[in-house]
Amino acid sequence: MTKPALQECDILVSGGGVAGLTAAALFGAAGFSVLCVDPAPPVTEADRPGSDLRSTAFLQPAQKLLDEAGLWTRFAPHAAPLQIMRIVDAGGPEPEPRTIRDFDAADISDAPFGWNLPNWLLRRELVAHLAELPNVDFRPGTGTAALFTREAEARVTLSDGARVRTRLVIAADGRNSPMREAAGIAVKTTRSGQKALAFAVTHPIPHENVSTEIHRSGGPFTLVPLPDREGQPSSAVVWMEDGPEAARLAALPEAEFEAAMTDRSCALFGPLRLASRRSLWPIISQTATRLSGERLALVAEAAHVLPPIGAQGLNMSLADLACLRDLALARPEALGDRDMLDAYHAARHGEIMTRVTGINLLNRASRLHAQPLRDMRAATLDALYAMTPVRRMLMQMGLGMRG
Repeated sequence: MTKPALQECDILVSGGGVAGLTAAALFGAAGFSVLCVDPAPPVTEADRPGSDLRSTAFLQPAQKLLDEAGLWTRFAPHAAPLQIMRIVDAGGPEPEPRTIRDFDAADISDAPFGWNLPNWLLRRELVAHLAELPNVDFRPGTGTAALFTREAEARVTLSDGARVRTRLVIAADGRNSPMREAAGIAVKTTRSGQKALAFAVTHPIPHENVSTEIHRSGGPFTLVPLPDREGQPSSAVVWMEDGPEAARLAALPEAEFEAAMTDRSCALFGPLRLASRRSLWPIISQTATRLSGERLALVAEAAHVLPPIGAQGLNMSLADLACLRDLALARPEALGDRDMLDAYHAARHGEIMTRVTGINLLNRASRLHAQPLRDMRAATLDALYAMTPVRRMLMQMGLGMRG
């Protein structure tokens, strides 16, 4: 039996989620030939089964990268700006605000902290953009089946039997990355016992471009602005809870669930009404022991997974891509070689570990059940907020700014 002809490209991207599709767009815009594959065709409509109802807040550095990739003009009309990050401590005996602190982007920048978009819509716009790039081939419904590497190249067998020779494989194929496993790169996983409910709501009180994170126990309840829906203010919600409680909430009839989420939101926006179905996600923290292998770079959830706090997840993923792109453009003739990939690991691994550690600490603080510890959390928030230089430093760190 004759083997299929060997196809060639500069870069093969394994994974067609938001990070993988963005990688294909970014490296395509940089002039490289790119093949992007994913075994599951992307769901690009909110109402279809399997649609990703979470949202992504692109922070300032990410917006710049998306602009360089030619994507921001597509995203901007659908984006809700995030001018203020509001932290609410509701850890008293009753579910009501007792400490509210606003972190205003105007204190450090002329631009908002970031812009929020639904994940299903991001996939829709990304797929449309890739279709316009002559040097990018996106093949939904096709996955990676095997990886063979040597010093000069990688060879990847696809699930449809096709064989591809490439200079660099970018693994953007999720927390259970088949390319990472094929390369024998280990991960360290910590399970928090939490789950996150993700859904969209409408509410009578406008959000005024304020992202609101409410801390009580079990994890944060976060409302992130979305564009108005049918004339009503709208927000994306991520509600983190201990696993059994999250499962109980997910199974509630709609009216009871709306009452529960309004109570958990301290009714800051009035009665909340579901504007989408509910999805349930496990919360884990996971880091790869190394971000690269021979002719292979790990990005996004193949490299790091963390709780959805502070809009860090995908923004860290885009920082991975920016670093990798800059290294590729600095020495395009050496794309995917050992020196380039060692430099990528050295540049990103330390920062990733620092941010994962910080987010895990914040998550532990948000989960506190004992009243004295919740009181200590509120006092700490007050103390940090009162020190202007510290407040600005925390905002800059959250954005990934230097200095």
